[in-house]
Amino acid sequence: MQRTDTREPSTKEDKATDKNSEGVEPMDISYPDRGNERDEMLERMRAEGFIKFRVDDLLFLQDTKYSSHIWVRSLPWRLMIMPRPGQGPRKSLGVFLQCCVQEIKADIPVGWSCLAVATFKTYNHLEGKEDRVKKVDHTYDAKENDWGFPSFLSWEELVSADSGFLQNGSLYMEAHVVAEAPHGIDWDSKRFTGCVGLKNQGATCYMNSLLQTLFFTNQLRKAVYQMPTETDDPAKSVPLAMQRVFYELQFSDRAVATKKLTRSFGWDTWESFMQHDVQELSRVLLDNLENRMKGTQVQGTIPKLFEGKMESYVKCKKVDYKSSRTEAFMDIQLNIKGKKNLQESFDDYVSVESLEGDNKYDAGDHGLQEAEKGVIFITFPPVLHLQLMRFQFDPLTEANVKINDRYEFPEKLDLTKYLKDGEETRPVLYTLHAVLVHSGDNYGGHYVAYLSPDGNGQWLKFDDDVVSLCSKEDAIENNFGGPMQTDQLPSRSCTNAYMLVYIRDSCLHEILACVSDGDIPNNVKQRFAEEKRIEEQRRKERREAHLYVNIEVYTSDAFHGHKGHDLIDFSTTKPMYGVLETYRLACALYVFSWQVCFDISRQW
Repeated sequence: MQRTDTREPSTKEDKATDKNSEGVEPMDISYPDRGNERDEMLERMRAEGFIKFRVDDLLFLQDTKYSSHIWVRSLPWRLMIMPRPGQGPRKSLGVFLQCCVQEIKADIPVGWSCLAVATFKTYNHLEGKEDRVKKVDHTYDAKENDWGFPSFLSWEELVSADSGFLQNGSLYMEAHVVAEAPHGIDWDSKRFTGCVGLKNQGATCYMNSLLQTLFFTNQLRKAVYQMPTETDDPAKSVPLAMQRVFYELQFSDRAVATKKLTRSFGWDTWESFMQHDVQELSRVLLDNLENRMKGTQVQGTIPKLFEGKMESYVKCKKVDYKSSRTEAFMDIQLNIKGKKNLQESFDDYVSVESLEGDNKYDAGDHGLQEAEKGVIFITFPPVLHLQLMRFQFDPLTEANVKINDRYEFPEKLDLTKYLKDGEETRPVLYTLHAVLVHSGDNYGGHYVAYLSPDGNGQWLKFDDDVVSLCSKEDAIENNFGGPMQTDQLPSRSCTNAYMLVYIRDSCLHEILACVSDGDIPNNVKQRFAEEKRIEEQRRKERREAHLYVNIEVYTSDAFHGHKGHDLIDFSTTKPMYGVLETYRLACALYVFSWQVCFDISRQW
């Protein structure tokens, strides 16, 4: 699979292609609060589509043939079919998917990029013969706008009467295109998903994924709004910065900035370009929120939502002696190396270790005894954070490495058997709420989050500032990791889940209950409304700064007693006035004199 040389389609080819193409099958993609409206913009922003293409007189094909284009995710896509040079069996048919932004002169910014998966199918008309199907994925951009298979079918196989791929000299092809929301174009996340994303400061995609997960834990969001932050320092208060991020995520129409939040951490610009540990960041944020909630009406919200308890024990086999200790946990780190799924990891977590031989347990007055050591869960929290240990230390290389092995996790999770006997009378059932995904290796990569905001199996993908609808397969199965199919590019084998969020079924509706305007105190709304007004005023001043000329005023007091090379000390504070450059001289003097008089009257 590789990129082809760029070739401009001729008018003749375009006309022939339009005549021979069978058109596009509309996909049944729905959008929130839009009903069955299928206007042109919605049609262009759909997540997937089909291209059907018939090539007549294929045996005489000399140049590239192009199908008519369809619109998926606001970008135009079309099929490219071409004969690849070679003698005898080396000659082949190349098939490529092209994002033809430049070719059709679409009004799209140059910096666009989009990850798309295409499934090519060549129909076989003979009974008992299979269609030829291949799949490819690629991140398309202005420089690499086509990708596919240089040798989709050998020419010898294609023209053979026994192969069944040609019918009356015509080839019938289909491409199923599934694309993620693109970057670098005007993508209205709020309109099509009801949600907005978070801006990436350079390497803060890991933080954005975590913040979206916490934001959609609605009971936590309600408690965050109730924290008293009226007297907090806006530059240093993490709780106030969290309030601001949550408020803007709920009410903004565009992607939300996080610079004020990272500044409250004490980070400088350089640290925003470094990826930090997600588990550590989660604990820091929750600790800050828990401390601020103490002594308020929402005290205890953090442990109530996220804290569980486990018992670590050592039990002697031959004498009646047991030592145990109860510990609280906010998340569970699960070993995935050599494990197939979540159940095997939990089995490993509670597995019993035998202390025998030289490793006997010192039981005090009973001396050294054979014993069993292990842990057992006493309670699981309503919101369960599972950290999958994708990054582990490799003693051979003496460095951390990422484990990309296939690791499965269910949408529904039953943890009843891992609880200590007698602690729970009801089944402990959970529903998957969020999947945080890493693409890359130990040295860096990209983080995204898949969330089911209502816990009803409808999933959204949060990729920094872009939010888009996605399927359950995209959110769950596609993030198990492991080897890809042989006809796919290996680039996605390093894309897998590293953190899972489950919500207990018995608490699901309470935790995910809608956060209304009435759940937000008036002082919080007023504060952020005033901040927004001031920021808009500053943006307006910056936009209009080039329209003004500044006039500086110095009175006789500035000259009196001054010693130095200049007439006055220009570093001293002086009033500055701005007038529009377009004013005539008389008008400018009038405005200037009015401002000076106003300042003098204010001093009196």
